[in-house]
Amino acid sequence: MKSAINSGFKALTVSVLLMSVFGLAARAEVKELRMIEAGGPSGESVEKGYIEPFTAKTGIKVTRESPAGLGKLRAMVEAKNLTADVVELSSGELEQAKALDLVEKLDWDAIKPDPIFGEAKLDDGLGWQYYSTILAWRADAKPISTWEELWDVEKFPGKRALPDYPTYILPMALIADGVKPADLYPLDLDRAFAKLDKIKDHVAVWWQAGAQPPQLLKDNEVQYAVSWSGRVVDAENIDFTYNQGQLDLTYFAVPKGIAADRKAAVMQLMHEITVAKNQAVAAGVVAYTGPSEGLDALLPKDKLDTYPTVAKNKNVQFLMDPKWWYDHADEVEQRWQEFKLGL
Repeated sequence: MKSAINSGFKALTVSVLLMSVFGLAARAEVKELRMIEAGGPSGESVEKGYIEPFTAKTGIKVTRESPAGLGKLRAMVEAKNLTADVVELSSGELEQAKALDLVEKLDWDAIKPDPIFGEAKLDDGLGWQYYSTILAWRADAKPISTWEELWDVEKFPGKRALPDYPTYILPMALIADGVKPADLYPLDLDRAFAKLDKIKDHVAVWWQAGAQPPQLLKDNEVQYAVSWSGRVVDAENIDFTYNQGQLDLTYFAVPKGIAADRKAAVMQLMHEITVAKNQAVAAGVVAYTGPSEGLDALLPKDKLDTYPTVAKNKNVQFLMDPKWWYDHADEVEQRWQEFKLGL
């Protein structure tokens, strides 16, 4: 009996050793991952917040390139030549990627995420960074707090800068016209464009680059602007509010056809993205925030007002509906171009 036990123990020991050896060998096969991300301060936040702890734990290097975009993902998947293991996509791009069968399902059991917001945990994407589109104004202009007030050029005189992007401005036009954020979708396009007609003569610039709104405000070319939050929260002489802001997030996704060992390594990297203390490091690089529900307690107390997902800001904003925008992309684009011809 003792001999049988010893034999069994030896067999188990050998088995465990073999599993360990092969496990280490499997992990050792992946020496480097490649990531396509947006670049700039956002990319630096990925490096500091998530890649550095991942590499410290696994020894796997992560090489970043930018800019990101659906076109790069589609080209390498359709050519069956994957030059990246993880790709950053906007929420709208992720919808397109899913429809075109360009991304893998994520293995959430392998990711073992810490608690994160529901909209960040999708079958095909991990929402890693939140940003907002908000109201901003010169510090010497009359403060405003709602989209309805932005439309009120009598009480709040001054030129406006609005985004040349229907995904941002059409929901805001509807809220300015009295639609509750919870009732936005499906969007009433006729009502939204009719509301835009009422303010278009007061719009000095329809901006396309995120750097424009703060510069236009600084130069006093406009007094009020719609802006991406990260562009104005630390800007001098510019005030802002998250009230009625549109909250959105970008995702990391895995290209279709990735090798199993590389996908397993990416799942380990994605776990690091769900760790609140890592998100706090990333938020120290750029004033956008990660998906952790427990992040507020780790952020600087004197800067809580500047982050889009702290409870007091997240609760007064609304999320966009990327599926609706994907389904109605052609109709909206046609209506938007017709509207711009009338400017």
